[in-house]
Amino acid sequence: MNEIAQQVRAARTDLGWPQGLLAARAGVSRPSVARLEAGEDVSTDTLSKISEVLGLKLTLAEVQPDEDQ
Repeated sequence: MNEIAQQVRAARTDLGWPQGLLAARAGVSRPSVARLEAGEDVSTDTLSKISEVLGLKLTLAEVQPDEDQ
């Protein structure tokens, strides 16, 4: 599971919310929440909505190229 998935799941469970409640509050589907928590791809819009409801801050970081490339 990736770091974003872990943080979203931790924030949701800390609030005591089931996935369906988070989905309803964020205006996304419950399967979208499940996909995100499983580390699967979701749209940036979905990620933004879920993060906002959970009070998580999204930040972009510059990706450094691999030294092999």
